Amino acid sequence: MKLRQLYYFRTLARLEHYTQAAAELAISQPSLSHAISELEKELDAYLFERKGRNVHLTKYGRMFLTYVENALEELEKGEKKLHQLTNPYTGIVDLGFIYTLGTDFVPKMIESFSKKEEFQNISFSFTQGDTRKMLQGLKDETFDLAFCSYIENETEIEFTPLAQQELVVIVQKNHPLAKYDHVSLQEVAPYPFIFFHKNSGLRPVIDALFEQENITPNIICEVEEDSAIAGLVSVNYGISIIPRISFLHYFDVKSLILKEPSYERYICLAKRKNAYLSPSAVNFQNFAVAYAKEKYLDAKRFI
Repeated sequence: MKLRQLYYFRTLARLEHYTQAAAELAISQPSLSHAISELEKELDAYLFERKGRNVHLTKYGRMFLTYVENALEELEKGEKKLHQLTNPYTGIVDLGFIYTLGTDFVPKMIESFSKKEEFQNISFSFTQGDTRKMLQGLKDETFDLAFCSYIENETEIEFTPLAQQELVVIVQKNHPLAKYDHVSLQEVAPYPFIFFHKNSGLRPVIDALFEQENITPNIICEVEEDSAIAGLVSVNYGISIIPRISFLHYFDVKSLILKEPSYERYICLAKRKNAYLSPSAVNFQNFAVAYAKEKYLDAKRFI
């Protein structure tokens, strides 16, 4: 059974006339007759009976028409929905991003993107998580694009650096270190640390800093979200190394610039290599790269 046979059958059932149906379908009458005949042979039932110059559905044809109309209606809905999703100016972008970008980086970029007249009808589906979740979501095709950390040896993923992110040491405002504005890793090493979870893309960067200084940190707990880390630091549960994020001023913590050792921490736009992206997702990808180049990479870091 071919899809075109079902379209032919539905049209002939509506018009009840071979010549008129063939004209509407832009095919020859013999071609229409042959297609219906082949469909009847496959179904082993007569769908039409002749009455003068016209044809009418048999009782089997009427029963079959109900299913054909439902099936073709669903296919047409799917076709319409697919066109909407893949339209470069009305589609939906499935975007994932790590927790640390949810208060400032992503909202500002989305705001700028949506202000452009040609993109105002593009909508987004947002998901937050750690970098490992973002990368798995790309591989599973849950996300079109993701903002996350760079991870080595991810051969399926293409990373585009967007912004260099500053790291700070955060301490409770009454902590002994709070009297300083700049600290080295050696100076903060004796204190208990609240670390990001091992699935965090930031964790390898922080681990590398300690290895570089030959320091074994006293890790008292591991946490996924930066807000939870800031909350624990605010009650003096420990200190932490965290990106400088705008919401830190809401917590009872002080941010200390990490002066030594040197490091590079980039936020990247990630996508699956050779994956199909809808035109709307491509539009957002191109915008994100241009936006970041103007706002962040030229300025080296974002705060």
